[in-house]
Amino acid sequence: MVAGFRRSLSFSTPSPRRSPPPEKSYHVRSISLPCKSHPLISQLKDKINELRKWESESEAAATTTGFSSSACLCNGLSHLKNVQDCLDDLLHLPQTQESLRRRSDWVENLLEDFLRFVDVYGIFRAALLSLKEQHLAAQVSIRRRDESNIASYVKSSKRKDKEMRKLASIVRRIGKCSSPALVSVSSDSDSELAAVLRDVNQVTVSVSVTLFNGISSSSGSWMTGWRAQKIKKEKGIWEFEEAKLQSLRWLRKKGDEEEVRMSLISRLQALDDCIGGIESGSEKVFRSLMNTRVSLLNILTQ
Repeated sequence: MVAGFRRSLSFSTPSPRRSPPPEKSYHVRSISLPCKSHPLISQLKDKINELRKWESESEAAATTTGFSSSACLCNGLSHLKNVQDCLDDLLHLPQTQESLRRRSDWVENLLEDFLRFVDVYGIFRAALLSLKEQHLAAQVSIRRRDESNIASYVKSSKRKDKEMRKLASIVRRIGKCSSPALVSVSSDSDSELAAVLRDVNQVTVSVSVTLFNGISSSSGSWMTGWRAQKIKKEKGIWEFEEAKLQSLRWLRKKGDEEEVRMSLISRLQALDDCIGGIESGSEKVFRSLMNTRVSLLNILTQ
């Protein structure tokens, strides 16, 4: 008798539970939000806002009195130096240099603008040195009671007035001729950089024009003082105006002549300090402009 085979169902031994396979990663393209500004850009914006606040305050004061003080102008120059120094720091950032190398036209236009700024401030510094010498000569003439040199002093004041107005005109053209390429940008970071560069140019122009016009009006008002003419000059420097009024008293011999003469000498000495402060402030701005231009040139040539 043959034994029969019984069919049976076999079950495989259950394998240990495996963890689910890791999800396959995919590169997903997304629209990224603009990254946070670099702290140096934020700092530069703050410096620009401080300078604009100074502009509005000095404009309000000048509108009320008709004159600015030398201390106010020196304060504006200090703010402008801070803006230029902060810009120079920004230009040393690798990401800034990378952005500007992609837009060499920006750098070339900025180089041209800053070359004009440097030239203008160089001329201004030389003019201030000449102005100091003229005031010293005027003091000597007054001490000696010698009016023979006053005519040449008046003539030099006229030249100075014309020179300052010419510098202001040159600076205004820098503002008008700023490159439109600074507005045409392709990314948020480039747009922010372009905007801050444009703002730096604008405040540099406006502060410089205020400075040159202030000296121009003061030079002209001083000239009219010696000539005893009443010509309205707006937004000059009040220290110049005080010296002018005192000179009118001396020329017209109003009051005690010796007392007026000594008072005028004192005013002129104070005016020397005023010119010295502006000279120091403009010297610092000049050096900052030079540093900024060198940094731009390095970006273009590296």
